[in-house]
Amino acid sequence: MVRFCSWLAVVAALVLASCQQVLHPDFPEYKGYKKAPYTVKGTRFVPMSVESALHYKATGIASHYEADGDIGAIGQNLYSHLRYAAHRTLPLPCTVRVTCHRTGKSCIVRVADRGPYIKGRLIDVGTKVAKELGFYERGLDTVTVEVISVGDGKWRRYP
Repeated sequence: MVRFCSWLAVVAALVLASCQQVLHPDFPEYKGYKKAPYTVKGTRFVPMSVESALHYKATGIASHYEADGDIGAIGQNLYSHLRYAAHRTLPLPCTVRVTCHRTGKSCIVRVADRGPYIKGRLIDVGTKVAKELGFYERGLDTVTVEVISVGDGKWRRYP
Protein backbone atom coordinates (compact mmCIF):
# COMPACT_ATOMS: atom_id res chain seq x y z
CA MET A 1 0.00 0.00 0.00
CA VAL A 2 2.83 2.44 0.85
CA ARG A 3 4.54 1.71 -2.48
CA PHE A 4 1.26 2.36 -4.35
CA CYS A 5 0.71 5.67 -2.49
CA SER A 6 4.27 6.77 -3.30
CA TRP A 7 3.75 5.91 -6.96
CA LEU A 8 0.43 7.76 -6.96
CA ALA A 9 2.06 10.82 -5.39
CA VAL A 10 4.75 10.84 -8.10
CA VAL A 11 2.13 10.57 -10.86
CA ALA A 12 0.07 13.39 -9.31
CA ALA A 13 3.16 15.61 -9.06
CA LEU A 14 4.02 14.95 -12.72
CA VAL A 15 0.47 15.78 -13.84
CA LEU A 16 0.48 19.05 -11.89
CA ALA A 17 3.93 19.92 -13.23
CA SER A 18 2.77 19.33 -16.81
CA CYS A 19 -0.20 21.65 -16.21
CA GLN A 20 2.18 24.33 -14.94
CA GLN A 21 4.16 24.06 -18.18
CA VAL A 22 1.18 25.46 -20.10
CA LEU A 23 2.51 28.95 -19.47
CA HIS A 24 4.78 30.27 -22.17
CA PRO A 25 7.48 32.91 -21.62
CA ASP A 26 5.14 35.35 -23.41
CA PHE A 27 2.56 34.73 -20.64
CA PRO A 28 3.97 36.50 -17.56
CA GLU A 29 2.64 35.61 -14.14
CA TYR A 30 -0.46 37.62 -13.27
CA LYS A 31 -0.60 38.99 -9.73
CA GLY A 32 -3.94 37.88 -8.28
CA TYR A 33 -7.21 37.35 -10.16
CA LYS A 34 -9.20 39.56 -12.52
CA LYS A 35 -12.81 39.13 -11.50
CA ALA A 36 -14.28 42.62 -11.48
CA PRO A 37 -17.64 43.17 -13.22
CA TYR A 38 -17.45 44.82 -16.65
CA THR A 39 -19.81 46.07 -19.37
CA VAL A 40 -19.67 45.42 -23.13
CA LYS A 41 -22.21 46.99 -25.52
CA GLY A 42 -24.58 47.78 -22.66
CA THR A 43 -24.49 44.27 -21.16
CA ARG A 44 -23.00 43.86 -17.68
CA PHE A 45 -20.97 40.71 -16.98
CA VAL A 46 -20.12 39.54 -13.47
CA PRO A 47 -17.28 37.00 -13.35
CA MET A 48 -17.75 34.03 -11.04
CA SER A 49 -15.86 33.60 -7.80
CA VAL A 50 -12.63 31.62 -7.69
CA GLU A 51 -14.39 28.94 -5.62
CA SER A 52 -17.19 28.57 -8.20
CA ALA A 53 -14.70 28.51 -11.08
CA LEU A 54 -12.77 25.64 -9.50
CA HIS A 55 -15.82 23.41 -10.08
CA TYR A 56 -16.74 24.82 -13.51
CA LYS A 57 -17.54 22.43 -16.35
CA ALA A 58 -19.75 23.43 -19.28
CA THR A 59 -20.61 22.30 -22.79
CA GLY A 60 -21.32 24.71 -25.61
CA ILE A 61 -20.10 26.25 -28.85
CA ALA A 62 -16.47 27.27 -29.24
CA SER A 63 -15.44 29.78 -31.85
CA HIS A 64 -12.05 30.61 -33.27
CA TYR A 65 -10.55 34.08 -33.04
CA GLU A 66 -7.23 35.57 -34.01
CA ALA A 67 -5.67 38.03 -31.62
CA ASP A 68 -2.16 37.82 -33.03
CA GLY A 69 -0.24 40.57 -31.24
CA ASP A 70 -3.28 41.94 -29.42
CA ILE A 71 -3.28 42.50 -25.67
CA GLY A 72 -5.57 40.24 -23.60
CA ALA A 73 -7.80 41.41 -20.76
CA ILE A 74 -5.03 40.80 -18.20
CA GLY A 75 -2.45 42.74 -20.20
CA GLN A 76 -0.50 39.96 -21.87
CA ASN A 77 0.32 39.61 -25.54
CA LEU A 78 -1.69 37.01 -27.44
CA TYR A 79 0.11 35.43 -30.39
CA SER A 80 -1.18 32.81 -32.83
CA HIS A 81 1.54 30.33 -31.82
CA LEU A 82 0.29 30.28 -28.19
CA ARG A 83 -2.64 28.46 -26.55
CA TYR A 84 -5.02 31.16 -25.33
CA ALA A 85 -8.76 31.60 -24.99
CA ALA A 86 -11.42 34.10 -24.01
CA HIS A 87 -14.34 33.52 -21.62
CA ARG A 88 -16.96 35.97 -20.38
CA THR A 89 -17.17 35.01 -16.70
CA LEU A 90 -14.25 32.84 -15.58
CA PRO A 91 -11.79 34.66 -13.30
CA LEU A 92 -8.60 35.51 -15.18
CA PRO A 93 -6.15 33.97 -15.61
CA CYS A 94 -7.22 30.36 -15.45
CA THR A 95 -6.26 27.13 -17.13
CA VAL A 96 -8.93 24.96 -18.76
CA ARG A 97 -9.16 21.73 -20.70
CA VAL A 98 -11.16 22.18 -23.90
CA THR A 99 -12.42 18.96 -25.52
CA CYS A 100 -13.97 18.94 -29.00
CA HIS A 101 -16.95 16.57 -29.18
CA ARG A 102 -16.66 15.92 -32.91
CA THR A 103 -12.96 15.03 -32.98
CA GLY A 104 -12.48 13.82 -29.40
CA LYS A 105 -9.30 15.91 -29.15
CA SER A 106 -8.54 18.02 -26.10
CA CYS A 107 -6.12 20.80 -25.31
CA ILE A 108 -4.96 22.64 -22.18
CA VAL A 109 -5.53 26.38 -22.65
CA ARG A 110 -4.83 29.58 -20.68
CA VAL A 111 -7.87 31.84 -20.47
CA ALA A 112 -6.44 35.36 -20.53
CA ASP A 113 -9.06 37.38 -22.39
CA ARG A 114 -12.76 38.26 -22.31
CA GLY A 115 -15.35 37.15 -24.84
CA PRO A 116 -17.07 35.80 -26.89
CA TYR A 117 -19.85 38.34 -27.07
CA ILE A 118 -21.95 36.56 -29.70
CA LYS A 119 -25.08 34.92 -28.27
CA GLY A 120 -24.84 31.16 -27.85
CA ARG A 121 -21.05 30.92 -27.71
CA LEU A 122 -19.24 29.54 -24.68
CA ILE A 123 -15.57 30.21 -25.40
CA ASP A 124 -13.30 31.73 -28.04
CA VAL A 125 -10.04 29.89 -28.67
CA GLY A 126 -6.94 31.07 -30.49
CA THR A 127 -5.60 29.77 -33.80
CA LYS A 128 -3.27 27.14 -32.33
CA VAL A 129 -6.02 25.68 -30.15
CA ALA A 130 -8.60 25.58 -32.97
CA LYS A 131 -6.08 23.74 -35.18
CA GLU A 132 -5.17 21.26 -32.42
CA LEU A 133 -8.84 20.55 -31.70
CA GLY A 134 -9.57 20.11 -35.41
CA PHE A 135 -12.09 22.87 -36.06
CA TYR A 136 -9.94 25.72 -37.40
CA GLU A 137 -11.44 25.47 -40.92
CA ARG A 138 -15.00 25.08 -39.59
CA GLY A 139 -14.70 28.08 -37.26
CA LEU A 140 -17.18 26.66 -34.70
CA ASP A 141 -17.62 23.36 -32.89
CA THR A 142 -19.19 21.88 -29.77
CA VAL A 143 -16.78 21.57 -26.86
CA THR A 144 -16.65 20.86 -23.15
CA VAL A 145 -14.67 23.32 -21.03
CA GLU A 146 -13.36 22.18 -17.64
CA VAL A 147 -11.30 24.32 -15.24
CA ILE A 148 -7.94 22.84 -14.22
CA SER A 149 -6.68 25.78 -12.14
CA VAL A 150 -7.35 29.44 -11.40
CA GLY A 151 -4.61 32.04 -11.01
CA ASP A 152 -0.81 32.02 -11.34
CA GLY A 153 2.07 31.53 -8.94
CA LYS A 154 1.10 31.82 -5.26
CA TRP A 155 -2.48 32.64 -6.31
CA ARG A 156 -2.89 29.39 -8.30
CA ARG A 157 -5.70 27.22 -6.94
CA TYR A 158 -6.73 23.72 -8.02
CA PRO A 159 -10.09 21.95 -7.72
